[in-house]
Amino acid sequence: MCGFDKETGPGRLMKKGLTLILVGHINFILGAIVHGSILRHISKPNNKITTEFTAANIISVTSGLLSIATGIISILVSRNLSVWKLHIGLLISSFLNALLSMACGVGLLLAISLTVSSHGRGLMMGCNFTDRPINAHSSVNADCPFDSTRIYDTTLAVWFPCVLLAGLETGLSVWCFIVGLILRGLGPCSHMYLKEKLEEEEELLAPVLEQRGVI
Repeated sequence: MCGFDKETGPGRLMKKGLTLILVGHINFILGAIVHGSILRHISKPNNKITTEFTAANIISVTSGLLSIATGIISILVSRNLSVWKLHIGLLISSFLNALLSMACGVGLLLAISLTVSSHGRGLMMGCNFTDRPINAHSSVNADCPFDSTRIYDTTLAVWFPCVLLAGLETGLSVWCFIVGLILRGLGPCSHMYLKEKLEEEEELLAPVLEQRGVI
């Protein structure tokens, strides 16, 4: 975490930014696939709102967008280490993205646990039942506005990668936040970068001071 320096630090920050952009795009696309193919049919079936699914999906999509924004700011900071406004932007975006990505992971884990415990009954709320509710593994045919044959497996197959991506987004955002603190001279790791920066400034000023006879 404290290994940010003038030589390798900008390159590492740029790589983290590119990774955040890539992960954010994938997370956004997966969230859009789940919402477009499944959750839009059960977001409000028969005036019964499936809050856990809708909230988890909205947070997942928003987290993907914020990860993209954080990645772009990280790349800008890596090319302009002396611009303090970019430091503030990196601190704010990475902090918010870390919180949102963590909430995304927790929300998706909650949605997965509820889906598994109910055998996918919540995913079938958009179907028309004749006598009793059925789950995703039931052999009873139901009139659904979507293909119910693979809804259980497809949803879980998309949600599990989203959880891993949310964890990766959280870790990268925390690292970018620490870099922002280092650049602003805050936190326990800042003294290493500031010491190196002062030594570099002394080296640049040394010839000028020698000419003036100061040293």
